[in-house]
Amino acid sequence: MKTTDKDHAALANEFNKDAPRVDWHDETLWWVRQKRDNAVKKIPGWEELREAGSQIKNNVLANLSGYLKQFEANAQANGVHVHWAIDAKEHNEIVLELLQSNGVKKIVKSKSMLTEECNLNEYLNLNGVDVIDTDLGEFIVQLANEHPSHIVLPCIHKKKEEIGELFHQHLGTPAGNADPVFLTETARRHLRETFLTRKAALTGVNFAVAETGEFVVCTNEGNADMGAHLADIHIASMGIEKIIPKRKHLGVFLRVLARSATGQPVTTYSSHFKTPRPGASTHIVIVDNGRSKQLGREDFRNSLKCIRCGACMNTCPVYRRSGGHSYNNAIAGPIGSILAPNLDMKKHADLPFASTLCGSCTNVCPVKIDIHDQLYKWRQVIVKSGHAPVPKKAAMGAMTRVLSSPVSYKVAGKLGRLMMKRAPFAVNNQFNPWYKQRELPVVPENSFGEWYKKNRNNKPKDI
Repeated sequence: MKTTDKDHAALANEFNKDAPRVDWHDETLWWVRQKRDNAVKKIPGWEELREAGSQIKNNVLANLSGYLKQFEANAQANGVHVHWAIDAKEHNEIVLELLQSNGVKKIVKSKSMLTEECNLNEYLNLNGVDVIDTDLGEFIVQLANEHPSHIVLPCIHKKKEEIGELFHQHLGTPAGNADPVFLTETARRHLRETFLTRKAALTGVNFAVAETGEFVVCTNEGNADMGAHLADIHIASMGIEKIIPKRKHLGVFLRVLARSATGQPVTTYSSHFKTPRPGASTHIVIVDNGRSKQLGREDFRNSLKCIRCGACMNTCPVYRRSGGHSYNNAIAGPIGSILAPNLDMKKHADLPFASTLCGSCTNVCPVKIDIHDQLYKWRQVIVKSGHAPVPKKAAMGAMTRVLSSPVSYKVAGKLGRLMMKRAPFAVNNQFNPWYKQRELPVVPENSFGEWYKKNRNNKPKDI
């Protein structure tokens, strides 16, 4: 994934320069959130499903090594080759070695956020392997030389007119044609030959069943199936947290995944892969890449319960109005903001602060991850570790001194009200980030404490 040295605030500011796009992005994602709400209202036992999913994942995290060993043994018994990668570098090297040993220089790939996390596309391209993303949204951002801005909706930041122009430039469609049906059919025709000619296919893994050694890939386009069933080699990239204990538990997760993601009852394709086809081979690359470290952080291990539905992004007021690319990480939004600092706390120290802590992300999470609590706890860890910006630390230090002293608090309040009345330019200026998107409220005549002291004896007699 391409990254930049700019922080979330700077990147969000760039996104906000196009106000109509911001409004459209905000409204579109909120529409998806409303679809989710309508879908879950149709299930009387929705909260029981959430609780069941949460408890199953708690069990997995408490017994992860045992379930991983069980999955490996059963997968190998099924004829699947299992590989282990400690980090992104080793994952990429394993994939490249598998391709080179089989003489493969071109592959098709379905959506996999783990491979985005590992920067697999760039690595393979640098080593002479051509990668084609076959998920429509991923295909679009690949043409644009971008990375996905959303877990489920990779190109949600782009309008259909921009996609039409991309297809005109790269696929030769008529200029100005932005009809979604036409563009989708164009992509389908373009990718058909790719599916038929590529010898290797790479997919992600949504769920891996320890009991049976099988894994499940969920898509709405069937592209993972097309790639895996037509190729001689199927490589599946899987984070260690994707394990579930038994096949029967799929009934819980498949019901909450699609409803939380897009408001669908279930994904169009929930494909089970267990044994390789005759004459073909299946490889699973099981990746840690910081997950064990996160598992060891008691306050943050619940983040590993994530099933990548994107519901927290669709509901987050900050994500909706700052765009996924402003997070400068493969996984954006609230969940990305608690996963990224685990990988590089210094680089991603700004992300836990890109939140209002409103709790909406926690409320919609289908496996009950305490997302907003973890964002708050990450802020504490980051500040104590010395990674908070110097101006922020100075401001918070000053606030601490003011708020810890009643006298200082009262004096500061009076001075603040006086300044906003007599010298509003001291606050309303370009150097105050708060003022960029807001207008100064009416200045109160007195503080609440002063008002209460004056009026506390004027209570109605019937109270």
